[in-house]
Amino acid sequence: MSQNGDIDTRGANKASALAVGQVLTAERTILAEDIAAFASLVGDEGRHHIPADGPVMAHGLLTASLATQIGGRLDYIARRMSWEFLKPVWEGDTITAHVTVRALERKRAGMRIEFGIVIVNQDGDEVLRGDSTGVVRDQGVREIPGRTGDA
Repeated sequence: MSQNGDIDTRGANKASALAVGQVLTAERTILAEDIAAFASLVGDEGRHHIPADGPVMAHGLLTASLATQIGGRLDYIARRMSWEFLKPVWEGDTITAHVTVRALERKRAGMRIEFGIVIVNQDGDEVLRGDSTGVVRDQGVREIPGRTGDA
């Protein structure tokens, strides 16, 4: 693990490099093209997201998706996510997700993880708060079709 919270993703279980209290980060500048693509993908083309003129507001879930970049690095499978949208994010804003490991619990087939999530804009203002629980499965472990047991 590096000082900025990056993790070593070469191991069989990427969660093994995590520690409770560790903060992982991801950053992105939101572009008009990102907002338009997301609007088209999800079908939410409200006038505040795709205005004829004036400022363009990012979708809340586009903002929240920044945290999934960190989950992707870990091969994290979210089972629950909860979000509180605090302030709008606008085209041109740079947002940073701070994802804190709150709990780690070894299970039969992997590691159960609880994350606390805060996303801030370029001014340091919190724009989103949330949390997620999920699992990083050990390499080679597969879900049995039709069964939803603990990892």
